[in-house]
Amino acid sequence: MDVLQLAKQIIDGKRLTRDDNVQELLTCNLDELCEGADKIREYYIGDKVDLCSIISGKSGKCGENCKFCAQAACHNTNCNVYDLLDTETIVSEAKANENEGVDRFAIVNSGHGPLPKDFEKIIHIYEVMKEECRIELCASLGFLTSEQFHRLHMAGVTSYHNNIETSRNYFPNICTSHTFDDKIANIKRAIAEGLNVCSGGIIGMGESWQDRIDMAFDLNELGIKSIPVNSLMPIKGTPFADLPRLTEEDILRTIAIFRYINPEADIRLAGGRALMSENGKKSFISGASASITGNMLTTSGSTIASDRQMLRDLNRDVTPTWASEDVDDYSLVMDSNKS
Repeated sequence: MDVLQLAKQIIDGKRLTRDDNVQELLTCNLDELCEGADKIREYYIGDKVDLCSIISGKSGKCGENCKFCAQAACHNTNCNVYDLLDTETIVSEAKANENEGVDRFAIVNSGHGPLPKDFEKIIHIYEVMKEECRIELCASLGFLTSEQFHRLHMAGVTSYHNNIETSRNYFPNICTSHTFDDKIANIKRAIAEGLNVCSGGIIGMGESWQDRIDMAFDLNELGIKSIPVNSLMPIKGTPFADLPRLTEEDILRTIAIFRYINPEADIRLAGGRALMSENGKKSFISGASASITGNMLTTSGSTIASDRQMLRDLNRDVTPTWASEDVDDYSLVMDSNKS
């Protein structure tokens, strides 16, 4: 397989399906695969890099049993445990991220879904952020009803995050407290509400390459346009604590394959950046077009400022989407932040 020729065919309109033999993507020259993925990224996404940040609104004591997660109550880890943060703390963090030039901001909560009393507080927090901030708003709150998705949407949330984690085939090996179909149903409820859905998964959990390919096709068939690729950082106290860490080559090959299968989506560099040189810089010339960023990320030494500089060095556009119609005003804000 000539992967550069395949990239050209994808740019010309070809779409890979499950009926195609994509096994050669696993053994072809990695540099050529990444070059082709970058060409696809450049054609369909351009140079804009979407940066998102998160705050852990509620942490720990999760009743789910996902084997990769430090926050599951069934695991013996040292994760932070606290109830839902107050409005002032969350809104202040959103404003700080906005001032540093982040595109979107999300509250991420542990648990199957929010308690009724917490959900009402969350709605209020989003209403305040919508009123006081320009940054785009995202949420990652677990499983919600259609009515809850509607209320979030009305409160200002435009995107919802819910990873499928892995392939349908491998999912029972990482979680049994909910199913792959539960995930799909939740995503479809969010889509039905008109929310943009951010959904991807974690690699390095013992899955096969075929599982990664299947996950990429699952996301394509759902029409997902923001796909975070996390690389497992094994956590002491979880069942996956002793799994071997991924190589940078495996991560780059995965990102590139996801770009070939999902040419028009944002492939988002997410957790596990510490496994890569220069905090994942090579991924942005291997198909990635977006990233999670932040000043409090636990597994990476990067900051919002260092991420933006890394991307500018690659001649990427890091002007946040919310400022794209008011670039002069945004430039003044950023200049004042540097002084």
